[in-house]
Amino acid sequence: MRKSFCFLTLIIIVISCKEEKRAVQKIEFKTPYKFSSEIEDKTTKDTVPWKYQVSASDFAAKGDYKNALLQWDLAMGGRERNFSEVQIDSINNAYHRVTASDYILSKAKEHQVIIINEAHHNSFHRVFTKSLLKKLFDLGYTNLGLEALGNGAYLDSTLNSRKYPVLKTGHYTKDPQFGNLIREALEIGYHLFAYENIEKGSGKPREIEQAKNIERIIDSRPGEKFLIHCGFDHALEGTHQHWDKAMAGRLTEYTGINPLTINQTLYSEKGSSTLNHPLLKALQITESTVLLDKDNNPLKYERGEAYTDIAVFHPVTQYVNNRPNWLYQNGNKNVSLPLNDIQTEFPVLVLAFKKGEEINQAVPVDITEVTGPGEKCHLALMKGAYKIVVTNGKESYTFEHEVK
Repeated sequence: MRKSFCFLTLIIIVISCKEEKRAVQKIEFKTPYKFSSEIEDKTTKDTVPWKYQVSASDFAAKGDYKNALLQWDLAMGGRERNFSEVQIDSINNAYHRVTASDYILSKAKEHQVIIINEAHHNSFHRVFTKSLLKKLFDLGYTNLGLEALGNGAYLDSTLNSRKYPVLKTGHYTKDPQFGNLIREALEIGYHLFAYENIEKGSGKPREIEQAKNIERIIDSRPGEKFLIHCGFDHALEGTHQHWDKAMAGRLTEYTGINPLTINQTLYSEKGSSTLNHPLLKALQITESTVLLDKDNNPLKYERGEAYTDIAVFHPVTQYVNNRPNWLYQNGNKNVSLPLNDIQTEFPVLVLAFKKGEEINQAVPVDITEVTGPGEKCHLALMKGAYKIVVTNGKESYTFEHEVK
């Protein structure tokens, strides 16, 4: 009887091992995402003044946050600045710290429109906005306007019904973290809308057209609440030094609505920590933070006569397996995938798609580049079923993986 039991156990173990062996299939697959070497080669040869802004965006799109920040440093320059101990003590005496999300949600109850900005190379700004979505929805914010959505001839007209972003949804939305923001908003129940200007030029005409497009959506959905996620200065109220008024200021002019405006960009970390804003260095925060003075008024972002109501400070990123630690938060798991059973030429891009989404069209949930067969592949994935694509640009393979 004992021998039979051992034999049965052995059969179960063997069957279990066979079931866990993944089926790898060779496929035809093309992707717009670039290898690091391709981005570097293009930057070396490029002569346009904004080439490092382009390379920063390209690195962000492929999930390489660290290099995106470094390229932005090259684009913007900078120098090391630090506060003295006396200045740091003065700051700590003048302000106390609160969790950014808690403060934003408390103020959201008083507003109909929230406008929050991002730097287009910084994927964490998208992650932070995504972290607010569910609780804002519970407070009545049911509409999400994204500057990054294509508009006019480039409008993704089936986005709200399809429930996931595709490569043509927008330019910056190709970043997996932006794609995940869109995907989660649709799952929660937000109505997404584009508002970018269409052939009206840049500068002042663009700000006017963006605001008018948002005004039309607000008028068509009376009594509803709106979250607007935009780039850089478009969130500024007051008088802008170049545009007269930015989109946020124009929106107030056209609708009479005073939005809650939030700046994520001024105090954002740099690629080189020595270039970080001296106030960010002084705070040494471990979570996204808002500073309140002794009267509980938030520290604003102010530039001349332009401002946002709130400035948010995000902590400096730590890296786990050479990837940002914040990727493995909010339900994401650090999923390690071996690639030694895939006989192909390296480096490879590894892209994770939600099972059921079209892999040749969908924005992946995560991307990473693996330089050699002995290097471990680490993806940030929530529980669920995925199709994993491994490609070197010439040949591609896919297999399924379930995160439990």
